[in-house]
Amino acid sequence: MTIATEVQGHCFIDGQWVDGMGQEWLRHSPVDNKIVWRGSWAAMHQVELAIQSGCGAFEAWAQLNLEERTHCCRKFADIVSKDKEELARLIAMETGKPLWEARTEVVTVIGKVANSIDAIQQRRSTFTESNGESVVATRYRPHGVMLVLGPYNLPAHLPGAHIVPALLAGNTIVFKPSELSPGVGQWLVAAWEKAGLPKGVMNLLHGNSEVAIAAASSDSVAGVLFTGSYLAGASLHRLLAGKPEKVLALEMGGNNPLVVHNTSDYFAAARTIILSAFITSGQRCTCARRLIVSGKDTYQRLVDQLAELIPKIKVGHPLDEPQPFMGPMIHSLAADRMLDAQRELITKGGTAIVEMRRLDLCNALLSPGLIAVDQAGLDDTEHFGPMLSVQLAADLDEAIAMANRTRFGLAAGFIGDAEEDYQHFVSRVRAGVINWNRQTTGASGRLPFGGIGLSGNHQPSGFFAADYCSYPIASIESHDLNESKKPVPGLEALIENHVN
Repeated sequence: MTIATEVQGHCFIDGQWVDGMGQEWLRHSPVDNKIVWRGSWAAMHQVELAIQSGCGAFEAWAQLNLEERTHCCRKFADIVSKDKEELARLIAMETGKPLWEARTEVVTVIGKVANSIDAIQQRRSTFTESNGESVVATRYRPHGVMLVLGPYNLPAHLPGAHIVPALLAGNTIVFKPSELSPGVGQWLVAAWEKAGLPKGVMNLLHGNSEVAIAAASSDSVAGVLFTGSYLAGASLHRLLAGKPEKVLALEMGGNNPLVVHNTSDYFAAARTIILSAFITSGQRCTCARRLIVSGKDTYQRLVDQLAELIPKIKVGHPLDEPQPFMGPMIHSLAADRMLDAQRELITKGGTAIVEMRRLDLCNALLSPGLIAVDQAGLDDTEHFGPMLSVQLAADLDEAIAMANRTRFGLAAGFIGDAEEDYQHFVSRVRAGVINWNRQTTGASGRLPFGGIGLSGNHQPSGFFAADYCSYPIASIESHDLNESKKPVPGLEALIENHVN
């Protein structure tokens, strides 16, 4: 197994790579505990330097035409494409996800550029229309310095889902990757530097929540674009309370239901459930957490099928050959929390159909689990790992009611043969991403991405990220002042006394 080279950690401020002057930090791979990133977090004064760098570069970057900004973004995509294997291996070793999956993430990083270019052209292009003697126009302007806070589970793709649309719109960036994936974040910024971004347009800060809070609190930051947990997102929401002038786009987690009703292919259904619940070791915000099956016969046949298939899932090191489906979780403490959650469900009356277990290969590596529960045994918590609960519903309407018993609202899925059943489902389930006979973790760069409830604040990302990266300007325009000469009641004396 080839181990990724250790990355020497640096911040990127005002076009220069500099050492962080805060706390020293070592990121150990969850695979073998070897160091994959070594450096220091940014000090508080470096946070402000990065923000001021973005402020200084903003006007010139915003005044470039879209074609010039598009050129830089396309060049970034070309650089990633050329070095895609290097990035994929770094993702695999820093996060623990299998190499095949890391490669798919790199593909989405590249594809995000073309999708974002299409989105800004479709959704934020200047619009003009004749209105009698005037012209009405809608134009769009960038906000300023945008703080992007990235997660660890998709450390290249999800930050890019904010960064690329923000840059295309003319904003400048201060990017703080997760402290659990600093190497990937640093790699991305180095690629942006190679792409020829002007000095100050992209800045990188390493650090924990203190660095994020300091940056988000700055009066010079125009917006905060966040992907991560509900608890962290809610903290940001409280931090920015009373500051309506700041853009805040929150993309948070979910307690996602997957409903099965009247399916004729139990093997395919079970495979779709496995892809929904256990990809990325269950560490995607769209992973299915709750399997709800309508009808006793369907329930029993599907549970039997899952009980046969789940133990066959290959779990292992991310660079193993042949490739595993699942790798380690982000760290051993995350694995501990999942085992604790399983014990709690069983204590409340759940039955382990397939027990989640820690494997000997490393402390962060878990096998996937399936726990049968009733509604009384469930709390509305997002357990971020490879554990799926399964419940029985009497019919489709009860299954929908059970699916909606959550404060979250990110993703939901329906598996079933009849389109009318799906239409009944999709019109009643509360979620922002709803798939039919596809995994809940399937998403398209051509679609919006986001949720309701505790899953977001109605600022969907994906294709709609262009919307929160700029603001509209409405104008009524004319080449002359003839309109002011039209008669208006009460202003007759102005015209009578007027001398040309």
